[in-house]
Amino acid sequence: MSRIAIIGGHGKVALLLAPLLVERGDEVTSLVRHVDQIADVNATGARGVVADVEQLSASDLSDVLRGHDAVVWSAGAGGGDPQRTYAVDRDAAIRSMEATRGAGIQRYVMVSYLGAGPDHGVSPDSSFYAYAQAKAAADEYLRGTDLEWTIVAPGSLTLEPGTGAIDAGSPDDGSAPDGGSVPREDVARVVAEVLHRRDTIGRFIAFVGGDVPIADAVTPA
Repeated sequence: MSRIAIIGGHGKVALLLAPLLVERGDEVTSLVRHVDQIADVNATGARGVVADVEQLSASDLSDVLRGHDAVVWSAGAGGGDPQRTYAVDRDAAIRSMEATRGAGIQRYVMVSYLGAGPDHGVSPDSSFYAYAQAKAAADEYLRGTDLEWTIVAPGSLTLEPGTGAIDAGSPDDGSAPDGGSVPREDVARVVAEVLHRRDTIGRFIAFVGGDVPIADAVTPA
């Protein structure tokens, strides 16, 4: 059994992830912004805790995370206001990494997106630009830490039922798949899979829906 903290515990992916982890015997703490989200989180088998990462310092967040074995970042501002996007998807994400280190935790899994990075190619005129910039900065910061990190980078998300299979590109040359979509349920399954696998540490795993079983698709060449 591992103790896993999910930051952004009321998000769609997180609400699908928590029961997967609980079912296999993990103890899950889901961090949420509002007390009225606790019931939904508790219904997954996780323990809901109110901890607004946009407002908490790294030190205060360390106090919340201490005692866990791994942290999953699945939070997001949800688009809209660029200022809040930077505050959550960049600044709070980076504070969460420092909080993870401060709590003595090594394992950290970031939920990002397919195409994330400094060369994301999104126009500054696009409403998506702030998010692309924020995620690029957060992912790059994570790569520079000594955390045992994995970045999972799904294509566009759907609410279709998951299939348990994805396309993660070619493991032989590290290429990512072309654009496409993937059910949120399968994103949750990918996160659950990589959390307990050391062969996914230090890797950016980009994927879309496909026909390769998840356990095989995330296995390096």
